[in-house]
This record gives sequence, structure tokens and C-alpha cells, in this order.
Amino acid sequence: MTTTCIRHTELPNTSRLFADLVYHFDRVSSFYAHAPYDPESFAAAAKQIEYPAERRAAMVAALAEQNPGNPSLAVLAQEGTVAVVTGQQVGLFSGPCYSIFKALSAIRLAEKLTAEGIPAVPVFWLATEDHDLVEINQAWVFNAAHEVVGLQTAAVNPLGGPVGPIPVGVAPLDELAAALAGLPFADDVMAMVRECYAPGATFGGAFRALAQKLLAKWPILFLDPLAPAVRAIGSSFILKAVAEAPELNAALLQRNQELAAAGYHAQVHVEAGGSLLFSLEGGKRTPWAGEPVRTADLSPNALLRPVLQDYLLPTVAYFGGPAELAYFAQSEVLYRKLLGRMPVMLHRAGFTLLDDRTAKILHHYGLSVVDTLIHETGLRERLAAKLIPAGITEKVAALRTHLGTEVEALYAEVRALDPTLEKVLAKSSAKMIYQLGKMERKTARQALRRDEQAQRQTEYLHHSLYPHRHMQERFYSILPFLAQHGPDLIERIYEHVEVDCPDHQVLPIH
Repeated sequence: MTTTCIRHTELPNTSRLFADLVYHFDRVSSFYAHAPYDPESFAAAAKQIEYPAERRAAMVAALAEQNPGNPSLAVLAQEGTVAVVTGQQVGLFSGPCYSIFKALSAIRLAEKLTAEGIPAVPVFWLATEDHDLVEINQAWVFNAAHEVVGLQTAAVNPLGGPVGPIPVGVAPLDELAAALAGLPFADDVMAMVRECYAPGATFGGAFRALAQKLLAKWPILFLDPLAPAVRAIGSSFILKAVAEAPELNAALLQRNQELAAAGYHAQVHVEAGGSLLFSLEGGKRTPWAGEPVRTADLSPNALLRPVLQDYLLPTVAYFGGPAELAYFAQSEVLYRKLLGRMPVMLHRAGFTLLDDRTAKILHHYGLSVVDTLIHETGLRERLAAKLIPAGITEKVAALRTHLGTEVEALYAEVRALDPTLEKVLAKSSAKMIYQLGKMERKTARQALRRDEQAQRQTEYLHHSLYPHRHMQERFYSILPFLAQHGPDLIERIYEHVEVDCPDHQVLPIH
């Protein structure tokens, strides 16, 4: 399989801050500690890590409870071993594809650093503390006809507390099975999913169980921050954040001004006097206002959370998505004041998986993947334009050229006769050009209506590459791809993970 690369600046909704981080680091070097694609950054970041032996031993013990028998535990226990970390919300059926791509990125870099003399282990942070159930209790898949199918649980979060411990309830397993029916490896996928989403499973537990099965070939460690042992280790960090809250808030406000002055915008809103912590007391997650509460009941917000993560772990590098990496420009001030170091921030591997039918349709119409990342109506018009008979296209082009030449010649004569008529002629010629374009578009739409196969191909492309106006990897679960291409698909994807390049990859799957 040969991949092609797409720069993020060609993809929809790419922020300038993220684009500058991965392509023009000199523009954002005051907001991040290390250049993400400088090979020397990892050695520099590793050298800055101060990780006491007591904390290392405690974290290895805590991780052993969540990852029994994982060989990476023994490696992490050794002095000098660093961690390559990533993480994600504990979404239904593993969440979007990029959850798995994140994990593969961390695994690949840990292997690379170890081979280069920096012993490293991959760690996946399970975002069980998040409280927004709506973001995780649904999943999207496609069926054998490549039609979009939405799945959702009936779980509720009445207290608005952390989502990790919430029972999934009745998982939509039958609906998933119906959607995957007809795909070659559907039975294999369903057997695995049913085991992970057995009655009584929680969102955090089911996500971890499924991810462990999907990534069983590699010794990646999973970390649930709600585990009492982990919270106990982080308590001193939380106390330090509480003690320095006013200074930290002021630093964040100053950073937001610096970002605005540089032409960027802050990803996370910060108010004067605002809190970086939530209270989990009574099972409810609410902004902490300084009232008496146990340290074990305090949880970091989005800006403080990664700093706590990298206090708990000897993190040398973190893989995130575009939005995550953008808000690390704010978190940098917290890293500097609370930890004295910041890991290398890298963009996770990104893939668009291209099946044979999709590839053939793109080739037939002379389209690239980027050409399809538009509204479905626009995509239909692009295909329609390809269906106009060549003779009509040539005649319209010739007519447009002839019309332009004749109008220019007429302009010269009109100016000589009466300059005031030039505006009238300009208006009239604009109308003629508009009507010519209108005729061309109508011809294209008529060609598309006559070709039902082309309409189906338009829908297939849209559902495959830009479903509901989202990149494929940000929308679909990995499960339908496994059901279509086989359980070894993840290994095949892993072979193409490039940690030295931030570009998005188009990967044909045969």
C-alpha cells in the first residue's frame, strides 16, 4: 500500500495556530517548549525530566492494577525510562478512528526512541473525568452499502459527574450487528465488542477493554486518572495548583493577550479569578470556588489536566489532535510554573482509509480526496461537470473566449463613439457571461440526473470520505473498517505511521 500526503492547510477547518506549530514553529516558539519535528527535541525534553524514584514506583504500582502482566511496567520501573503519552475520551465503541491512530502514534514513537537510546513506553490516558456524556454515548458506523448509521445508548448522567464510571446500560449491540451485517469480518468484530460491552460495563471500562483488544500486539499502558491510587499520587500537585491559583490565573490571562497580539486566539476561555479545578464531591462535577473539599475530590480543567498528567508520568512527548495542540499554547505557562518542563507536542498520525471502490470512483472522475471535502451539493456539481459531453464543454469554452474577445473589441469602438455607453456595455456583457455560466451549470446538472450511477457514486464518496461534513477519521468508529477489511487492518495502518511528518495520509486498503 502506498500512501499520499495532504498538508493540513489543504484540509477544512485548520486553525492558523495549529498550522504554524507543525509547519512554521519559529512563529509559535514562544508558546511551546520544543520544536515538534526537530530530532534533538526528544533528547532535550528527556534531559529536563525530574522524576523521583518514589513517584515512579508508586505509578508503576498503580498502573499494574490497571494493566496486569503488561511488559511495559518493568521497563517503566527502570530509572531513566520516559513515557510517550496520548489520550482520548472514553467514547462508545472506541470513539472516532483517530483514538486508535493516537495510540499507534505513541507506540511507534516509543519504539523509535528506545531504538535511539532513550528507553520509552507508550501510555494512553483515559479521559474518564470528563463529564459530557453526550460527546461519548454515541458512535457512527457504515453498513455494507456504505450508508451512515448512528448508534446511541440510553445512559444518563443525572449529576453531571465524570463519565468513566457511568454504566453503559443497554449497549446498541444488536443495532451495531445489523449495521455491520454483510461486511466480511462482521462476526469477528461483533464477538470482540460483545465481550467488552457485557452487561454492567462502564464507559471507561468498556473503552479500555476494547482498546486493549484492538492494540493487543503492542504493550501500551492504559491509565485511568480516577483510580484512587493515581489520585493519591497527584494530590501534592493539586495542592500546589491551589496554592498558586492567583498567580496561575494571571499568567493565563497574560498568555491569552500574547496569543491575541500574535494574531491567534485562545482555545479555552479564561476569566479573571477563574478556577483551574472542578469539585467532584457528591459525584457531581462543578467548578471549584475555593470551598473546603478533599483533595481527592478535586479534578483539573482542560488546561491543567495535561500538566497533572505529565507530573504523574515522565512524559517526553504527547500526541494530540489539532484543537488539543492549540490549547497547549495556553497550558505552557502552567507547565513552566508548576512543572518546570514541557514535553514535545506532536500531531497524531492521521489517515483517510481508501477502499477499492472509492479509489476507482476518484480515478474515474479525476478527483483527489481534497476535492471531495466539500458539501454534498458541491460534490455532486463537481461530478456533474465531469459528465458534460466533451463537445459541449469545448463549445462553451470557445464561446466564452469568443465573447470576451468581441466584447473587448466593442469596448474600444464604444469609447470612441460615446464613453458614457461603456457602463451599459459592461453590464450587458456581465449578464451574457452569467447566462452562459448558468447554461453550463444546468447542462451539468441535467447530465447528472441522467446518470443515476453517478448520483450513487456521489453519495458513496461523500459517505466514505466526508460523512456529515467531517473527516472520515473524526466521524466513524474503527469497527466498520475492521469488519470490512479484517482484524489485521490496525497492524497494516501501523506500518504507515510516520512520527517524523505531521501531514495527513491517504491510505489505500486492498
